[in-house]
Amino acid sequence: MKRLTLLGATVAIALSAFGWGQKGHDTTAYIAEQHLTPATAAAVDSIFDGKSIVYWSNWLDNASHQPDLKYTKTWHYKNVDADETYETAQANPSGDAVTAIKAQVETLSDPATKLKDSQLALKILVHVMGDLHMPLHMGHASDLGGNRIKVKFFGRDNNLHSIWDSSLPEAAHKWSYSEWQQQIDRINQATADAIISGSVDDWAKETVAIASKVYTYFQPGINVSYNDIARWTPTIEEQFLKGGLRLAHTLNLIYDPEYRAAYLSNSGD
Repeated sequence: MKRLTLLGATVAIALSAFGWGQKGHDTTAYIAEQHLTPATAAAVDSIFDGKSIVYWSNWLDNASHQPDLKYTKTWHYKNVDADETYETAQANPSGDAVTAIKAQVETLSDPATKLKDSQLALKILVHVMGDLHMPLHMGHASDLGGNRIKVKFFGRDNNLHSIWDSSLPEAAHKWSYSEWQQQIDRINQATADAIISGSVDDWAKETVAIASKVYTYFQPGINVSYNDIARWTPTIEEQFLKGGLRLAHTLNLIYDPEYRAAYLSNSGD
């Protein structure tokens, strides 16, 4: 199969709006902020000099276009085409969302990391963890993550990636990011524990499975309307919540030794 790699100018087309729109990234970060332990919150506060992770949640979308950070353009997604599995998907030599998350965790876990490097790594991690949970950022290279799939949104021309980026989440609820958190972050501890279990690869595989369902449902030319919004709102809510809880969990493992010890003890690792 002829591969299309999202590099250079292609990336600008494929990711006309990197990952979730601002509402999605803000919500993911705000949910995470509510689940940071005091030790983790203090560490993050120190690194960001008092600014919150919500403040920086969308920063990478613009920063990836800057000459000194253009190497991060491919870090917003991971491609798994229809004839591939997660395991057989061709690796992007410039990296992807999964490798980016792992690299930032490694950087942030190293006590010798300089402050400026920790600041950059944390900004990237906060954003890319959100991207990891956007279905079309685990989509097909062959259609540029849904950008080449033409659809309509209430009769207006659009593409599949764009409506998942912002149109569907914004239509699902007219909430601020804090209201999103207040309404969807209401699960019990057992459910939360199940969400944060597993690895970054496991979380990515979940999103790949959702992406497959998205591609099946949203056929080219579909006119997305009220019934479609109602059908997919629970998925959007779930992905926002998972991204936030998993971001908090990842940061707590890095910055809170007591949290890390308790988690590893309970998980048997």
